[in-house]
Amino acid sequence: MSIHAQVLDGSQKTFMLGYLESLALVERLHRLLLDVVKDEFERLGLLEINSVQALLLFNIGENEVTAGELKSRGYYQGSNVSYNLKKLVELGYMHHQRSEIDRRSVRVRLTEKGRRVRTILTDLFARHAEGLERRGVIGPSGMEDINQALKRMERYWTEQIRYIY
Repeated sequence: MSIHAQVLDGSQKTFMLGYLESLALVERLHRLLLDVVKDEFERLGLLEINSVQALLLFNIGENEVTAGELKSRGYYQGSNVSYNLKKLVELGYMHHQRSEIDRRSVRVRLTEKGRRVRTILTDLFARHAEGLERRGVIGPSGMEDINQALKRMERYWTEQIRYIY
């Protein structure tokens, strides 16, 4: 019987409403993060890349990876990873090189220009972390609690994808 077909008792209904609120918050927070990055780049006059591309550079960091690794490591959750990688290479933010072992595979790493974008985001996120703590929005233990809860949800969703179907 689906959850829609059954009558939920008070605690089940409360939990379900909390879960739906969490889903909405995760989605809104992701969109807000993209807007925060976009705003910072507009303020700095860096307009040739978008927020998704900037976060991709940030997450790659000093690593050398393939497009497939970006998805499997959780660095990038988009269907247009190839487009964004190609664009970042064309604009000089990334180097790319065909793998010697598997010629179909392309490995990418940041250029100096890409590392500058990463530094901008590192500084932005450091300012935000300091502001969150200074203003009492959230402290270290609260951040740890949030991260642990989100990791547990991530594991649960991953299990649903891998084992249910």
